[in-house]
Amino acid sequence: MMQLHQDKSEFEKKDTKIIIVGPENKQTFNKFFNSNGYDFIGIPDAKNSILKTYGQEINIFKLGRMPAQVLIDKAGIARFVYYGHSMSDIPENKDVLKIIDEI
Repeated sequence: MMQLHQDKSEFEKKDTKIIIVGPENKQTFNKFFNSNGYDFIGIPDAKNSILKTYGQEINIFKLGRMPAQVLIDKAGIARFVYYGHSMSDIPENKDVLKIIDEI
């Protein structure tokens, strides 16, 4: 999330909003989110309803939910989906920004 936070202005230039979905309940999620100073939209998803919608995996051997990045256009169509295989397996912002330019 910090990687996205660092380049937030670059995403905004491309009319792209960052929305973070976390696996915690509302209170735990808000505490974590606010303590890190994130200034984009955050949604707690303790019941995994969003997780299930986009097919994000849970791996109990790797501490829970694997990272995922989804680019959804203004019509609600998922244009890019990336599912990580570990907590550090996320695309670089420069790569995601390039994909935004292409869609």
